[in-house]
Amino acid sequence: MTTSTIHAIIANHAQARPNHPAIICQGRTLTYAELHDQSTTTANAMHRSGVEAGDRVGYLGKESEQYYDILFAAAKTGAVLTPINWRLKPAEIHHILHDSGATLLFADDEFLTLAAKMKADLPRLRGIVPLSAITEWRGTDSTPLHPPFDEEHPIAQVYTSGTTGRPKGAVLPHRSFFAVRAALAQAGLDWIDWRPDDVSLIGIPGFHVGGLWWAVQGFGAGITMVSVPVFTGREVVRLVPALGITTACVVPAQLQVMLAPPRPRQEDFASLRKVVYGGSPISEALLARSIEMFDCEFAQIYGLTECGNTAVCLPPAEHVVGGRRMQAAGRPYPGIELKVVDEWGEPAEPGVVGEVWLRSPAVMLEYWGLPAATDETIVDGWLRTGDAGYLDEEGFLFIRDRVKDTIIVAGENVYPAEIENAVAAHPTVLEAAAVGVPNEHWGEVVHCFVVPRQGETVATRQLVRFLRGRIADFKIPSSFELVESLPRNPSGKLLRRELRERFWAHLDRRVA
Repeated sequence: MTTSTIHAIIANHAQARPNHPAIICQGRTLTYAELHDQSTTTANAMHRSGVEAGDRVGYLGKESEQYYDILFAAAKTGAVLTPINWRLKPAEIHHILHDSGATLLFADDEFLTLAAKMKADLPRLRGIVPLSAITEWRGTDSTPLHPPFDEEHPIAQVYTSGTTGRPKGAVLPHRSFFAVRAALAQAGLDWIDWRPDDVSLIGIPGFHVGGLWWAVQGFGAGITMVSVPVFTGREVVRLVPALGITTACVVPAQLQVMLAPPRPRQEDFASLRKVVYGGSPISEALLARSIEMFDCEFAQIYGLTECGNTAVCLPPAEHVVGGRRMQAAGRPYPGIELKVVDEWGEPAEPGVVGEVWLRSPAVMLEYWGLPAATDETIVDGWLRTGDAGYLDEEGFLFIRDRVKDTIIVAGENVYPAEIENAVAAHPTVLEAAAVGVPNEHWGEVVHCFVVPRQGETVATRQLVRFLRGRIADFKIPSSFELVESLPRNPSGKLLRRELRERFWAHLDRRVA
């Protein structure tokens, strides 16, 4: 792939591989020629509806082939696709539609009533298109389009998770989806690779930058992408052998549900050759179980919405169970710079925890309508991630947690991910989440939520004995709480703020 715009890749593959399946969703298949022609018709319908270059076009629905039809149509018109997390509350959905100034909204039937109620308060929203009626709305105008937009033109406005404060719209140009791929190809690296006959699962929802990025990588390679409206472990385990899925991009929570009872058989995953994962920390225990069950290559990616999804990779060769590198996020792709900055803004020495900064050719254009927030996040070309981590002597990045999630126990910095990894290594524990809770003497102490394995009984005294010698005494949780599950957003990120809320709600000054 030598193109650098999303509209160019569909046009190229429609000519080079017209009859090759481009996307499969719930038994429906579109070839590259069909997807190209259909998205052209959709783009012409957008023009008839008044959509102009730079307009925001919203999508409020579950994963489907229609989502990618609309993506390519937006690219052809110069519009900016604004996907909306359908699991959000009405007030959050309204914020995204209002903040983005979306002029057209595509919506699943189940969200039409909500969208119609909001429309009166959204003066820029001129139309709502039911996805169930998109064929009739689209019409038959297949007049070829010749988009003039280059790699700097915006193509997506993806809203941050919003675990703290209101979500911000990260405006991503076309280049955000091509920079990493080009760098890997130029360096001859196969950390993340594509083969002509690959069939690839889009495990992460398309309203998340990870899902959108992964889909564009597959379309860019001209391979077959598989979309599922809602990710369920049982359905995905069925689809892998049924469709011969060879690659997948998932978050750790999705690996967890794929391995959940009824326990799959290793032969169910025989077609898999590579699993790419990221989006949230993963315990070493879960990673080891996944490697054993799937028996294929694993690659971890680290990044954030603001840098187009990924900037750092732990390649397959470093996935050695029991090895120290299994705890690392990885190292930057060629052409991407990385540094860890201390509290004074100076580069930290190897092994010293600080804030992770990135410089990437895939970085966003801006936070939509928020110049001050943009300037605070992008400093002299460097993107401040807000993550706490350190570099080892060989340049591998180890993430400790979000800077704001740091727990300070009697002046000592404690990073939740380290505790969670240690607790999750106990054979009775499925997963764990550590938070800081107020303590009059120490300022904060560690409280740990624990999800037991099915059929197992977790004894907190045993956990304390297990942790002694594995982590420093001041890092050992002062209290444990057994829960059935941990709260996560649809992208799989732990909602740590939600876990902390009841401990800090009564205080005027919180750590958050």
